[in-house]
Amino acid sequence: MIRISPVRVIDEAGNQLGVMPTLEALRLAQERGYDLVEVAPTASPPVTRLLDFGQYKYELAKREKEAKRKSRSVEFKEVRLKPKIGQGDFDTKVRRAIEFLEEGDRVKVAVQFRGRELTHPQIGRELLAKFADLLKDHGILERAPLLEGKSMHITIASTHKPKPREVAPGDRAEKPGADASETLDEATGTAVAVAVDAAGDEPAETGE
Repeated sequence: MIRISPVRVIDEAGNQLGVMPTLEALRLAQERGYDLVEVAPTASPPVTRLLDFGQYKYELAKREKEAKRKSRSVEFKEVRLKPKIGQGDFDTKVRRAIEFLEEGDRVKVAVQFRGRELTHPQIGRELLAKFADLLKDHGILERAPLLEGKSMHITIASTHKPKPREVAPGDRAEKPGADASETLDEATGTAVAVAVDAAGDEPAETGE
């Protein structure tokens, strides 16, 4: 509920209606079939707008999900090789690593040694060097091959801009009802109040 008066009013078409007492603004909104939403509470006087509050919340939720989709974090992917890997499998691993890098993710490429294979670490170094060379157009080698236990690995950082993830059908914003009394304004990052029902607690008049 908006409890500050007076307020600056913007109508449903975006036109400035001027400054008026909150009760008058609320009556105007009801006459036109809209809710009175406070969109800039820190302004002097606060700015309100005539809106369909349910549609307003729905649009905010859609924009928030779209912003999150476009600004996803970089992930760390791993590709595992064996010292005696066949050429076909090796090529498949290279293509998979390129896909990860094209998505903007970082890639860890590891060679897993077993038993007596550990006595020939140069095989792993040569394999990783060859792998990194095939990925040079898509990423930058961050570290030289390092043997840790039974594994030797390198890390490659992508030179591509991270691509947005596809939003799953079940993750789309659902249109909320208009019975809520508060939401978050995307432009100001602050809570916005809404006057939905004039039959309830009336906003306090504080004068000019």
